[in-house]
Amino acid sequence: MEVVTGAMGSLLPKLGELLVGEYKLQKGVKEDVESLQREMKSMNAALVKVAEVPRDQLDNQVIIWADELRELSYDMEDVVDNFLVYVKGSESDAVTDSNKLKGLMVKMANLFTKGKTRHQIADAMKDIKNRAQEVADRHNRYRVDDAVANAASKHKVDPRVLALYKNQKELVGIEDAQNELTKRLTDGDGDGDGDVPKQQPKMKVVSIVGPGGLGKTTLAKAVYDRLQTQFEYTAFVPMGRNPRVKKVLRDILLEVGKSECIGDVAILDEIQLIDKLRRRLENARYLIVIDDIWDLEAWKIIKCAFIDNNHGSRVITTTCILDVATNTGDIYKLKPLSQHLSEVLFYTRLFGGKDKCPFDQPAEVSDKILQKCGGVPLAIITIASLLAGKPMENWSKVFNSIGFGSGDNNTDVENTRKILSFSYYDLPCYLRPCLLHLSVYPEDYVIMKDKLIWQWVAEGFVNKEPGVSLYETGERYFNELLNRSMIQPVEYHHSYIIDSCRIHDMVLDMICSLSKEQNFVTILDSNEEHTPSQCNARRLAVQKRVVPLTNMNMPKLRSCYATMCDPNAVPSLSNFQVLRVLAMEKCSFKRDRPYHLEYLGRLPQLRYLGLEGTHISKLPEEIGNLKFLQTLDLNDTNIEELPQSIGLLRKLKCLRADVYDDGIITVPDGIGNLTSLEELHLSIVDESYIFVKELSKLTELRVLTFTCTYTAGVDECWKKSFVESLCNLQKIQVLQQNFCFTEEKIETFEEVPCDYWEGYKPSRQLRDLAIKGRFSRLPAWINSMFLPNLSILNIDVDDLGEQDVVNLGSLPELTVLGGNCVLEGMEFPNGTFPKLRSCTCKVSGPFWFLQGSMESLESIFLEVCAWKDASTGFDFISSLGNLPSLKRVIAQVYASDVEKVHAAVRQAIKTHPNRPISYLLPYGQSQTDEEESDSEQTKRELLAASSLDHTTTVDTSAQVIDNSNDKEEESDSNHPVPHLTESSIDAASTSPPVRVQ
Repeated sequence: MEVVTGAMGSLLPKLGELLVGEYKLQKGVKEDVESLQREMKSMNAALVKVAEVPRDQLDNQVIIWADELRELSYDMEDVVDNFLVYVKGSESDAVTDSNKLKGLMVKMANLFTKGKTRHQIADAMKDIKNRAQEVADRHNRYRVDDAVANAASKHKVDPRVLALYKNQKELVGIEDAQNELTKRLTDGDGDGDGDVPKQQPKMKVVSIVGPGGLGKTTLAKAVYDRLQTQFEYTAFVPMGRNPRVKKVLRDILLEVGKSECIGDVAILDEIQLIDKLRRRLENARYLIVIDDIWDLEAWKIIKCAFIDNNHGSRVITTTCILDVATNTGDIYKLKPLSQHLSEVLFYTRLFGGKDKCPFDQPAEVSDKILQKCGGVPLAIITIASLLAGKPMENWSKVFNSIGFGSGDNNTDVENTRKILSFSYYDLPCYLRPCLLHLSVYPEDYVIMKDKLIWQWVAEGFVNKEPGVSLYETGERYFNELLNRSMIQPVEYHHSYIIDSCRIHDMVLDMICSLSKEQNFVTILDSNEEHTPSQCNARRLAVQKRVVPLTNMNMPKLRSCYATMCDPNAVPSLSNFQVLRVLAMEKCSFKRDRPYHLEYLGRLPQLRYLGLEGTHISKLPEEIGNLKFLQTLDLNDTNIEELPQSIGLLRKLKCLRADVYDDGIITVPDGIGNLTSLEELHLSIVDESYIFVKELSKLTELRVLTFTCTYTAGVDECWKKSFVESLCNLQKIQVLQQNFCFTEEKIETFEEVPCDYWEGYKPSRQLRDLAIKGRFSRLPAWINSMFLPNLSILNIDVDDLGEQDVVNLGSLPELTVLGGNCVLEGMEFPNGTFPKLRSCTCKVSGPFWFLQGSMESLESIFLEVCAWKDASTGFDFISSLGNLPSLKRVIAQVYASDVEKVHAAVRQAIKTHPNRPISYLLPYGQSQTDEEESDSEQTKRELLAASSLDHTTTVDTSAQVIDNSNDKEEESDSNHPVPHLTESSIDAASTSPPVRVQ
């Protein structure tokens, strides 16, 4: 709701807190607060109605009133927060002071401060009350509610109607999707064009799902046109964002009954319409398309009319929302166009075809344009319309200056914006600020999920829910945006773990436009040459900028985000007064010119401090003044020691200090005071019994990733104490532990025995577990009784017995199995590993995938060790055919006859129904130093393989051919394979790393 109401969502609870808290407000002030609370509730109810109507349909008076109220709510929250900071901050200082005389002086000073603060809040409340009264008077004077109701009642023509009447010759890149969907609907009997398929005993429902602009309606109409002659009754009916169920049912009935008079359907209610439809469809074979479903409940009512009469009837639906598709029928995920088809559509829209281009094609510019479009037909058509009629030399200028959100009265741009706005205005009010917040990140940026959620929490976007943490509520918000196709998921190393996201350029341009209109985010990037000295921005995003901003005065700034900037481009902290979020990422701060953190202690309202990727080497001791700080992110910095005052941050929920590149950080005593911590990520050196003891006090921990570096052997007592402390953390969901050694120690983590884990009593909520070290056998506590929610497991086990396999295979939620589990002389029986999608294992002897086991497995990494004789014991490779969902096989072979094992893998891939892609890594007994030096070449080969289709086998164990100068083959958009990165190849070349949350 912050998009319209500003800080209203968080302000109302704070006003309530002032009334019931022990703040001893003056009588007049308390009355003012009560009056404000009543007025704000009333205004908030009116603004909920405003939020339901697109901004461009609202009367200007309504927009002005809503903007005024938004700014008023910000100012009001600043006043209340300043009061709470003064009162709570001074109280905590007095309590924590151990010196009695000094503590008495602090209390006396607090009496004066509190009295002065109460006087200030009294004056501020009177001023705000007067402003609120003026806003309320305007609300009544201009009849805001009536204006909103009139705007909501207006219906404009949906531009998607054009997709229903496109000439088939204009459609580009639809053939493959049309053929695949037709085949799915006809079950492969007949070609779906002239031959009538055999009637199927049951009705089938297929739902086309994908983001706005991808062409779902176009595809559905093309398939409908192809198949409709094979059915007795057909109908193509749009549903829309605000469906009227009676109208949808009436439209279906009119279409299926158009050959005869069906009476006056206008007077029938929903039940009568459903009964009439069921009677008409009872003995007929029908094809019905319900286009653009947003509301699952409305669909459930409409579906009642579709009787399953065992005549092979078909229903096609389209939707942007994955949950709707999942609850509608079989899912068909529409893929973006490939690079080649995108280019065909682009030049067809511009010139009628690439061969008709009147000048040499500007490949570099057009490639950038198509990359921005991301294979979305609507985006390609829109930007092509902007370039139509403009000389080639102006393409770059147009591309850089015009986004999808505006476009000089261009019809295609306007239609694109409308189509995108349907998805935006269908979002619940609580999701809109979360989506608009993504505009603080640059184009094509990979946004980490955990970081994003903690920023939402700090911004106040996440609502408190009984019995649920703020992070978990924020994670649900993130998943809802994924589900609605507003953001694009990014997996961690093809592990089926979504740990980050991207935002399509088309959506990014839309939200940047909305953010600018509503003063939600002010963006200053490298293209912005002139900046005002006075800025009333509430949120500032500085992106890839080098031009200084040091002279800007921003007294009302609540959030500052800086990404990939020069130090001078980030405003000084001395300019901030009410800052809540300071997030600086990948900024090139120098060791000898650190960012001015000396003002950090003067930001008492700060909730989020992110310094990831900067070169800042020291935090000021004054950080302890930040009593409301919730997140402290120090990843990939040069900080080697946390200040002693870190223990004063009692509201801290997330501490990230797992420094990259084998860095370590010294943690002071007192970490146990941070009892609000939910996430802790640390890289420390040597053992500290005090730290282990204090760790047991952090009972709210939900995530713990912990790396300890040693110069000597690991102390057994320390390890046992560490596990004992972990037993006290019964809310833990993610646990990742690693011991490593400096170069002085020859031992490696694989040689560290893990017997000390035998006494561990895990939390039943544990869902992600990674332990570096070696287990002789699988710990007895890894079973379905103790770990019913475990979905990710990374562990090294020297010898898996039959009972171990039973314990692992019975874990009901296990999705990813990594590490090195040695398999020899066993079978995976029917029903084991029901949800496993990715598996890494080390094979040293015969075993077998039986039919019915691992039915969900999509990716498998095999480390095959057969030094003595590769001719026996490896028939298991042929059992890969018993894995029905398999899509990718990576085999790393250590054998006397590498080629024999590779040949077996190639044969298994060739005969597998899915024809999964395979990577055969070049490791064997006869490998030479020269071959070993070809590792970079191998990486390039595997990277190129990621652009090949799913039937290709990439064999790098044979001759490595340098084709880096050759043009990579086109990717088949209907069968995409995950993109390989150098880091993922490095991981595959050894063993998968412990995942960093």
